[in-house]
Amino acid sequence: MTSSLYQFLLHCSYLVMVFLCGVFLYRIARGFLSVRPRWWWKLLLAVCWGCSSAMIIWVGDPNLFYTFPFFLLFSLLSTQGDWVGRLAVTVIFFCLIMSVCAMADTYLSLLDHTTFPLYDILSRLARPLAFTLIYLFLCRRLPQETVVLSRRLWRLVLGLSLMPLFALVAEVLLAYPQWMSPTAHAMALKQGLVLLPFSGITAIILLLVILALSNHEQLEREVYLAGLRELYYQGLQREHTQVRTLRHDLRNHLTAVQGLLAQGEGDKAAAYLSQLAASPSLSGEEHFCDNTAANVVLAAKAQEMGRRGLMGQFQVALPQDLSMRDIDLCALLGNALDNAIEAAGRSSDKTILVRCRADKGLFMLRVENALAGDERADLSTTKRDSAAHGFGLPGMREIARRYGGSLEATAANGRFELVVCLPL
Repeated sequence: MTSSLYQFLLHCSYLVMVFLCGVFLYRIARGFLSVRPRWWWKLLLAVCWGCSSAMIIWVGDPNLFYTFPFFLLFSLLSTQGDWVGRLAVTVIFFCLIMSVCAMADTYLSLLDHTTFPLYDILSRLARPLAFTLIYLFLCRRLPQETVVLSRRLWRLVLGLSLMPLFALVAEVLLAYPQWMSPTAHAMALKQGLVLLPFSGITAIILLLVILALSNHEQLEREVYLAGLRELYYQGLQREHTQVRTLRHDLRNHLTAVQGLLAQGEGDKAAAYLSQLAASPSLSGEEHFCDNTAANVVLAAKAQEMGRRGLMGQFQVALPQDLSMRDIDLCALLGNALDNAIEAAGRSSDKTILVRCRADKGLFMLRVENALAGDERADLSTTKRDSAAHGFGLPGMREIARRYGGSLEATAANGRFELVVCLPL
């Protein structure tokens, strides 16, 4: 084979490798990372990962150390969302890509060059083949939308992602020939047959773990919403029973009032009517809007405000049909009111203002309450058990981002104001 033809094939294999690796890695990544909306951010992520997959990684070569900062930088720049989750997923994909590169470069180079004269081209083409197979394995499991996890679970995933990373670093970097004998280097090559597949397979397993955790959290939110609906419908059932009872006893009540008036006991008749008007049978469940899911959450939070001695001022106008998932709508309302109830409960001002409407293609939510005075500058939770709290605002920001909207949370002059605006 002539040198010019060989160089031509080498360049072609490089371009094919970068393109195919970038495409398939991007298709896998968009299920785990939220890429910024502009097209150049998508291109940047695909090119960054495609070029990273072209990096030559040997057992005992520091190229791994040089690649990681750029891989991390461009991956975080081109994505958005919870930085802990983005960091965890970036580390996982880095381990997956580099383990494939290290196996392709290190062990294909050991082939007899006279028998396999195109070993370096085979090494380059082995990468897109590996990532294509990984994509085919994961494609049916990938979600339609980017996975969403709480900060606590993302921290857990980030900790687990250190296992394949440390295995990869130990195999590739610690086998640096400068401080190893040929015998030790040969032993490192044998260990790589175990550690490098371990790193890659562990990365794939962690991606499956993220999908399982996301499905579990979504199921928990659905169970929570179902529980709120059950309470709401139980309240409606009680109201219906009370109305039927009141209708049955209405004749007796009218007879009693008529008798008191006939006896000239006007004051007693008025007191009797006041007691009757204050009966729970006439108060019923409060109706906030036409949207059933929103009404369920607002009714539950209004009852909680009443139990805590808080006063809620509601102005809500939401139609029955909204182009928002009930889970997202209830998460926005529930988290916003939970935070407001918690702060107002510790403040001297017990009033919570809630304004929510859907109008002219926009969903708008505004919640205002007094600050308790012990909030942190970043508005994170002040509870001791921070591992179980403080996910309201990050979760709401994630919902606003997915719908292409905005969320603004401001604390000034002793007041906290939350404003959410989403296009419908």
